[in-house]
Amino acid sequence: MRYINSIKSGFGVMISDVKRTASAIMVIVLAWCMSPLIAQDPVYSQFYNAHLQLNAAMAGNTRGPLIQMNYRNQWPGLGNIYTTYSVSYDQYISKLKSGLGFILLTDNAGDGVLRSTGLTGFYSYRVRVRDEIYIKGGIEAGFVNMSLDWNKLQFGDAIDPSVGPISPGGTPFPSQESIPGSTKKNYLNIGAGAVLYNPKYYVGLSLKNLNTPDISFLNGENGGSSAALALPVRITLHGGTQILLKKGNKNTEPTFISPNAIFLRQSGYNQLNLGAYLSVDKIQGGLWYRHSLYNGDALITSFGVKKDFLKITYSFDLTLSQLSIRQGGSHEIGVIFNFDYLYPKKQDYNDCFAIFR
Repeated sequence: MRYINSIKSGFGVMISDVKRTASAIMVIVLAWCMSPLIAQDPVYSQFYNAHLQLNAAMAGNTRGPLIQMNYRNQWPGLGNIYTTYSVSYDQYISKLKSGLGFILLTDNAGDGVLRSTGLTGFYSYRVRVRDEIYIKGGIEAGFVNMSLDWNKLQFGDAIDPSVGPISPGGTPFPSQESIPGSTKKNYLNIGAGAVLYNPKYYVGLSLKNLNTPDISFLNGENGGSSAALALPVRITLHGGTQILLKKGNKNTEPTFISPNAIFLRQSGYNQLNLGAYLSVDKIQGGLWYRHSLYNGDALITSFGVKKDFLKITYSFDLTLSQLSIRQGGSHEIGVIFNFDYLYPKKQDYNDCFAIFR
């Protein structure tokens, strides 16, 4: 699942099948009432190509600049109702023993009904525990703008059960709902994380939305409670190992397999991803199973190619529930530029983070 929190707010989201002229249409209804809202906290299936979204402590996995561009289109069969774009930069600064980075992310829900755009900065610091064991701690701070396109909303009181939102005369049914005082929201978002690693394995903990920012457009209107509209903390536990199958050389990349696990919890929702990533010279691929702890959600497959400083990966989420009949799965594309390859000396890393480069 892409969205992992459920928040009580002044908006409720509902998808309805409305029959009209012997064909089914999908209508997204955003009702102006006190009911559950599926709020946005996007998580990429290609977590290895978007590590800043995974854990702030992962900032600075390369000594050269690392630029990641990601695109996710979830459920295109329903009309591009969920799309996410992001571009990020991060790099390790040896003199400071620190990693620096930022990410610019735009998330579009309801085909433009609700849009979030945020710029987040990251800082991590590395400490040697003993021998080849290290720990990195990281923090993040971001500024997020949310906007609501009121003109694209369709409300429950403006949908006729028989004919849908449009009358037989061709005009939309009116709604009694009124526009809020503001359709824009700005807030600060804080997070932190830590990762322990050596050349064979890593384990990490990430906490997002530590300041639980208010994301409601109500601002106390209609009896709304700002405490009930806070974005809940997202907890992520993740880890993996790297098994070297064949060493690389000047002309070829090493062959390795990297089993990984991710567990997320936010506002009562749980998500578990289990799978493995395989890299054979310039070819990469992966297979993961995503589960909500109550039912199976999706099977995730990925395929990518890597040449010098460029890596391109495509992944597809095959939904396993009955919803898969209509929604068309989920598609992701990751484009990575690793400028380690522009340095005179090839970088050798004493860790297990090859999956993230």
